[in-house]
This record gives sequence, structure tokens and C-alpha cells, in this order.
Amino acid sequence: MKKVLNNYFILCFLFFTISSFAQQKADSTQIKKNQKSSINSKSKKPKIRKIENSDPNKVKIKRHPKYDYMFVITTKFGEIKGVLFDETPIHHENFIKLANSGFFDSTTFHRIIPNFMIQGGDPNSKDNNPYNDGQGGPGYTLKAEILPQFNHIRGALAAARMGDQVNPQKESSGSQFYIVQNKLGTPFLDGNYTIFGEVFDNLEVVDKIVEQPRDGMDRPIENITMTVRCIPVKRKVIEKMYGYKYHKLDLKK
Repeated sequence: MKKVLNNYFILCFLFFTISSFAQQKADSTQIKKNQKSSINSKSKKPKIRKIENSDPNKVKIKRHPKYDYMFVITTKFGEIKGVLFDETPIHHENFIKLANSGFFDSTTFHRIIPNFMIQGGDPNSKDNNPYNDGQGGPGYTLKAEILPQFNHIRGALAAARMGDQVNPQKESSGSQFYIVQNKLGTPFLDGNYTIFGEVFDNLEVVDKIVEQPRDGMDRPIENITMTVRCIPVKRKVIEKMYGYKYHKLDLKK
């Protein structure tokens, strides 16, 4: 009788061990499937923007109902994040194209002025000649898209340009941009430059950059290089995660 009981317990132990192993294997297989599904779903980013003409001044935006492009400017002081405005399609598309093609990589913020702004995006800033910074670009300019609903508030992303005497149409540089750092904004620039985006996260990085030592031309003594990318993010995520409030005109579209 004792031997029978021992055999019974051994069989039970083996049964539960095999069952447990089978369950663990099934769970592992399911986890791998879920991970694969998750990876696949993340890789399928929506095609939000579509450039229908090679001319940067002739673009049409195919707006996605749920997603927007978030720009991420990475520097040694941290990341600056913000959103691009659909209402300025020429600048909007051009910035995405340049950013995601790597055009801005290793360019610098070549002009920093406390209580005013930081400026970058010039390919000339990659070379060793500081005297040609601010004079370069991709070889074209952009038509002005100056809209009354967008003002030079703190964090505004705007396009640099040549002065009115040589540029009465107020056309923008093809690549150079600036971010307003002044806490009260720079309203005296309103109506003169195209504002095509807004920073909504890490404005303290902008403050840190503008505090760096600079020379007589407002160029940082040490290069402040950047990389820039534009990635699709749900508008609801942007609002919830970063507390950004879209302009009412944006939400109607």
C-alpha cells in the first residue's frame, strides 16, 4: 500500500511539472507574439505629410485626423520639443524634409542673444570659418507665410531672413530658424517674420543655450551642435503628455 501511494505521488508530481512547463512555454510564446505585434505596430507610422511637388514653395498638406509632427532638437544641454503649424505648409514641409534628411545634423546655434532668441540651421556653421555663419542655406528661399494668429511669444519657432531692403517680400531663409527666448516674447517682430511652430517642452534648454559665453558677433565661444528630427505623434498625446493647448483655429481643421 505504501509503495502504491509513493508511485501515486510521483505520478502527480510529474503531471504538474509537465503541465507547468507547458504553460510556461505557452506564455513565453504568447509574450513573443505580443512583442512582435507591438514592434510591428510601432513601426507603422502614419503618412501625415505628402509633398506633391519638388518645388518647396508649392506644397500641399494631407492632414492626418489624429497625428501631428513633433520636432525634436537635440543638443548637449538636452532636447527641445515642439509642434509645427499646418497653417504654414511651405515652412512646415520644408522643415520636416530638412530635419529627417539629416540636413541640420552637426549644424550649430551660431547666434545667441540673451533676452531675445537663439538662431541656427545654417550649414556654414559646420565649417571652421565663424565669419560665414548666418550666410548659408540650402540654395533657395521660402515664400513668406506671415499669419496674424501667430505671434512672437516665448518659444515661438520662426524663420530667419534677409532684411527688407534686399528682401521686400520678406521671404524666409531655406533653413535658418530661431526660437524666441525672451519670457515676455518679442512682439516688435510680429508681422515681419514667418512663425511656423512652437516649443512646448524644455524651454529651459533654450535658456541654458542663451547663457553660454559668446563673442562680439553673438556667436557661442564653444560650438553648440544639434541634430533635428520630426516624428509623428498623436495630438491627444501631445496635449496630455506636454500640456500643450492647440490653437482653436488648428482644432477646427
